[in-house]
Amino acid sequence: MKDKACIVGVGATGFCRGEGSGKSLHGLQLEAALAALADAGLRAGEVDGIMPFPNLGTAEGFAASLGCENLRFATTVNMGGAAPVASLGVAAAAVSSGLADYVLMPAGWNGYSGSRAGAIVQEMTASIPGGAIARDFYLPHGLVAPPQWYALIARRHMHEYGTTAEQLGAVALAMRKHAQLNPAAVMHGKSMTMEQYLASPMITDPYRLFDCCLETDGAAAFVVTSAERARDLARTPVYISGVASAQPYPADEITGREDIFRTGLTVAAPRAFEMAGVKPADADFAQVYDCFTFEVVQQLEEAGFCARGEGGAFVQEGRIELGGELPVNTHGGLLSEAHVLGMGHVVEAVRQLRGEAAGRQVADASLGVVTGWGDFGDGSIAVLRN
Repeated sequence: MKDKACIVGVGATGFCRGEGSGKSLHGLQLEAALAALADAGLRAGEVDGIMPFPNLGTAEGFAASLGCENLRFATTVNMGGAAPVASLGVAAAAVSSGLADYVLMPAGWNGYSGSRAGAIVQEMTASIPGGAIARDFYLPHGLVAPPQWYALIARRHMHEYGTTAEQLGAVALAMRKHAQLNPAAVMHGKSMTMEQYLASPMITDPYRLFDCCLETDGAAAFVVTSAERARDLARTPVYISGVASAQPYPADEITGREDIFRTGLTVAAPRAFEMAGVKPADADFAQVYDCFTFEVVQQLEEAGFCARGEGGAFVQEGRIELGGELPVNTHGGLLSEAHVLGMGHVVEAVRQLRGEAAGRQVADASLGVVTGWGDFGDGSIAVLRN
C-alpha cells in the first residue's frame, strides 16, 4: 500500500475556549469538512467515502448535509485519539482498492463549551472500548479521568528509568514555544518558563496542570484519494508511505499488563516504517499525540526514535524544538494549539510537507511521522512524504 494513496485536502475551524464556538457539534465538523474540500479543489458531491470519528456523527448525517449523493464507503475506527491516523490507513486501503474515490474524515467537538472529557468518561463509560473495566474497577477507586489512568504509566517510568519532572516540563515548553509561532494556537501569545511549569498546580501526580492537554472547541478534516487521482488536483499531494495501527494487550486494561509500557504503537511503528522503507531517524519532524507530556516521551520511545528509558533525555535541551534534532508538534499540539482529537497533527504534517507552515516551517521537510494514542493505549502511526 506504500505511496498508493495521498492526503489531498486539509481544513480546520478556529480553536477557542471562553464562550465556545457557538456552533453545534455537527456544524463545527461541517465547517472543517468544507474547508478541506475547498483545499482539495473538490465538490462535496465527489466524496463517496466518509469516516466519522467515534460517537461524533454518522456518515449518513454528513452526506446529507454536504450533498454527497454517491456515498458507497462508510466506516468508523473505534480507537479514540488513535482513530484519525488509523483512519488514514483504512482510507488509503479503500481508495487504492476501488472501494471509494475520495474519502473524507471530519472530527471535532465542543470540548470546552460542551461535555468535557472527564464527564464523557463518567457519563458515557460504555462508549469507551474497555469501558466495563473502567466502570467496575477504575471509577469506584477514584480513577475517574484519563490523566489518572495515564499517570500510572508515567509514574512507573519515572521509577524505573529516572525520568524527571523537568523532562516532562521540556515537552510542555517545546509545545508552548511552537504555539508562539502559530497564530491559530489557543496558547499563542502566552509563553511559558520552566519555573511557571513547575509552579503549576498538581492535578494527579506526576501530572501538573501544564502536563495536561487543553480542552477546546474546534474541528479539522482531511481528504484522501488515490495517487493517480491526486495528480489531477491542484494541491501538492502528501503520500501515505507507511501506516499501521494496533492495540496493547489486554486492550481494555492498563494495570494488569505484563509490560505496562507496551502499547499499540510498540506493535504498529515497526510495521509502518517497514512499509515506508525508512527508519525513524529519517524523519524531518514528528507530530506526536500529546494528551499529556509523558505520552510524548513514551511514544518517542515506542516508535523507535530512541530506546526505551531514554525518552526523558531525548526531549531535553531543545532536541524536540524547531531547529532541534527532531521537531515535535510544530503547531503546538494538544498541549498548546488545541485539542481536536489528533486531527490537528495530521493537518500540521500536511502543511509542513507542502511547505506552508509559515513561521514554523521545518527547513526542507520531505518526510514526517504522525502518531495517535487512544483509549488505554491504542496506537497508530503514519509515515508521510511529499
